[in-house]
Amino acid sequence: MNAMDAYAGKILFANLGTGSLNARPLLKELARFYLGGRGFGARILTDMVDPTIDPLSPENVLVFATGPLTGTGVPMGSRYEVTAKSPLTLTLSSANSGGEFGWKLKRSGFDALVVTGRADRPVYLLLNNGEMELRDASPYWGMESQEITEALQSDNGDKRMKVACIGPAGEKLSKMACIINEKARAAGRGGLGAVMGSKNLKAIATTGEQPLSEADDEALSRIKERVRNKVSENSIEGALDTYGTSVLVTIINESYIMPTRNFQSAHFPKADKLSGETIKDTILKKTRGCYACIVKCGRITEVDGKVGEGPEYETEWAFGPDCGIDDLAAITRANYRCNELGLDTISTGSTIACLMEMAERGYVDYDIRFGDAEKMLELVDMIAERRGIGDELAEGSYRFADRYGHPELSMSVKMQELPAYDPRGLQGHGLQYATSVRGGDHVYGYMISMEVLGSPEKLDPFTNEGKAKWTRALQDLTAAIDASGMCLFTSFALDANDYADLVAATTGMDIDGRGMMRLGERIWNLQRLFNMKVGYTKKDDTLPPRLLNEPLQEGAPAGRVWERQPLLDEYYSLRGWDRGGMPTPEKLEELGLSTGHLHHLAP
Repeated sequence: MNAMDAYAGKILFANLGTGSLNARPLLKELARFYLGGRGFGARILTDMVDPTIDPLSPENVLVFATGPLTGTGVPMGSRYEVTAKSPLTLTLSSANSGGEFGWKLKRSGFDALVVTGRADRPVYLLLNNGEMELRDASPYWGMESQEITEALQSDNGDKRMKVACIGPAGEKLSKMACIINEKARAAGRGGLGAVMGSKNLKAIATTGEQPLSEADDEALSRIKERVRNKVSENSIEGALDTYGTSVLVTIINESYIMPTRNFQSAHFPKADKLSGETIKDTILKKTRGCYACIVKCGRITEVDGKVGEGPEYETEWAFGPDCGIDDLAAITRANYRCNELGLDTISTGSTIACLMEMAERGYVDYDIRFGDAEKMLELVDMIAERRGIGDELAEGSYRFADRYGHPELSMSVKMQELPAYDPRGLQGHGLQYATSVRGGDHVYGYMISMEVLGSPEKLDPFTNEGKAKWTRALQDLTAAIDASGMCLFTSFALDANDYADLVAATTGMDIDGRGMMRLGERIWNLQRLFNMKVGYTKKDDTLPPRLLNEPLQEGAPAGRVWERQPLLDEYYSLRGWDRGGMPTPEKLEELGLSTGHLHHLAP
């Protein structure tokens, strides 16, 4: 492996406390065992962060990392990963985003950026072709994501500059704050925007144009063509191209697994008003894709004379059915505001839904009910600004509900709000929710692909058979994809061998499909170990009581709850963990984690 094949070859360490910027060579060992993206973040966090620290203290570390396939022209190779100890969940968490920022970060000369300490005033980091500079961001503090993106482009005289930034939510340390790039692409989950805000880092701007080399151009060209054909011929990819992620609205609702009114039911009678088909026929202006995208699932929309990007399926659900709202215009406006303010739409909408139920039950003295679109919209800004009850809601639904004595009404796992699929009708996806190493989550192991969409094979969603095996497999594969720099949506068409072939041709590594899966397993176990040092145990690998004890009442899943056992024990056994969920010494030795591979990463 040539040190420069597919990699920029450097990691930038930015100590905001001292103002020092130090570029170090990328260690071959780091690339070989962790590949990039989420792998780099997990390893660096493990080496540099005490799991018991306050996530909003200067001791937390924030890692932006690309993968070897990011920016190489590989179809849908655009992604970057942000990793830190999450202020929402306290886990070693990562958030993934696309657009163009990732490949520009890499072309600026750095595979990863490691941010430590806290600046004594607002700053932003400017990167350009191996050069780096910390600049005063005081004039930009308080700006929303679109404002600061345009201001930095204008002030630096470069409209092509790509910016990743926080909005007011990150500045105010909302635990559901995200990081926004290109005004509307979000590294969304886990509150990592609050970590960025705690460091007084307003933005990262990059204008890099450095070229990248590949180990085997001829082989890579052949594999690119194979990948392009497999993606183009896949029916799920085609549906995403035509209708965006909101193609799922009708599919999920008709399966009676659409969480409605804070998971009180799983079917929304007016879902057709929110479908991908309705978006296409009413508010859609054009489609948009990330760098090197051949699917273009992004939607540019217009509502009330305002143009923005989205909403995606999860966002539509969170501000729609979960809040009992069928007003597409209001949902879209909420989505726009989250992009501008820097808020995770899933956690924000779900937390508002939690408030709605608590208000209806009389547990909270606040005038809001399910279906109240006007107050929902007001609350989005209040959460970002920590104004009024928004200050309490900005802590996330679990802390909010617990404050008022009813934590069971937070539909979350490890304090992170669950996404748009009711696990009472999805035994495998429920297991993924319960065991996800970043808390309530869907994209760390998308069992919907098998239990609903039938890709790569159809599994009965109501049985336990094969679910532990496939949950583990998809979790490991996803970790490897996140490390590679590829879009997760490629997994509807590609398998581990395809990703391995792309990595081998770009980097020169000797890796096959089994090697990719092992790499993903290493990342997953590393995150698990960190979380157990935080204090998480087997008792936390579960779902909210409602999903364990209150059966669904309609459709095919009627009468069902999520069955924690024996699924969990089978999952632990397949992972090589003990009965308490701790990776065994034998498993750690097998993965090379018993003593750790890397040293001298800390600056």
